[in-house]
Amino acid sequence: MHAYLDFERPIAELEGKIVELRKLAEEDPAMQIDAEVTKLQSRADGLIKDTYSKLTSWQKVQVARHPGRPHFSDYAKNLFDEFTPLAGDRAFGDDHAIVAALARFRGRAVAVLGHEKGNDTKSRLKHNFGMAMPEGYRKAERIFEMADRFGLPVISLVDTSGAYAGVAGEERGQSEAIARSTQAGLEIKVPFVTTIIGEGGSGGALAIATGNRVYMLEHSVYSVISPEGCASILWRKPEKTQDAAIAMKVSAQECLAVKVIDGIIPEPVGGAHRAPDEAILNVGETIARALAEMDRIPGEQLRRERREKYLAMGRNLMPI
Repeated sequence: MHAYLDFERPIAELEGKIVELRKLAEEDPAMQIDAEVTKLQSRADGLIKDTYSKLTSWQKVQVARHPGRPHFSDYAKNLFDEFTPLAGDRAFGDDHAIVAALARFRGRAVAVLGHEKGNDTKSRLKHNFGMAMPEGYRKAERIFEMADRFGLPVISLVDTSGAYAGVAGEERGQSEAIARSTQAGLEIKVPFVTTIIGEGGSGGALAIATGNRVYMLEHSVYSVISPEGCASILWRKPEKTQDAAIAMKVSAQECLAVKVIDGIIPEPVGGAHRAPDEAILNVGETIARALAEMDRIPGEQLRRERREKYLAMGRNLMPI
């Protein structure tokens, strides 16, 4: 069974009863449990659908952070062939929070990059929980330039709470590295598709997310800072975290409403963590459609449209 979030407790109770009944039936094959299991499963399915149809902003954050949600490595394994990782920034070292590679997507050569959080203690430590150091963004800059040179479409998958904010990152030029990666993403003359698959936190996300087409999974989040960070700065009270999530409008639906993104990719009922393969397939289909749409657009036009897209953001929200 997967891990349950706080608001999923009623669902956990129902599914727990189903598990208990099945265990009892294994111990006593004579027990007739089919009708009761069907009844409980129907109630659980209805409760999951109802719960996920009205998630609050903070609950969306919790779902986006769910440990069972598919990570970059899962997408890489299922969406790409001939996946060849590229390491290092040619200046300091290799950062494992951002993975970059050359690969084939449905037979087409592409450049791929994204945040990897890890899925157990060892891999989370290796990937620094998806929080990239400056060398990660310099690696991304290198991949953008390589893709532009060889005419390779770029696919990025974003999932980070933010760039690493420790002393080591600042000593090595974190802000400069993020700025250069952002600039490199804006300058390329090839199709660029971005998908927020979990968290899209601050400049650490934007640095590899300046795509011509930007999509978010239904229960992912995208914000200028984490709700916890916002609460600590504005109110200096951790209990204001949920209020911060609401105020920042972090959900995919709210980001689409203000044209920060171009579309929402549906998730399986109950979130991507309940049916990872289905979620990954949905992302793959959306990326394929986006690339097909941009196939006949000249490179200079792709670059111009991308820059205009980001320069226009927020204009309709600014006071006169």
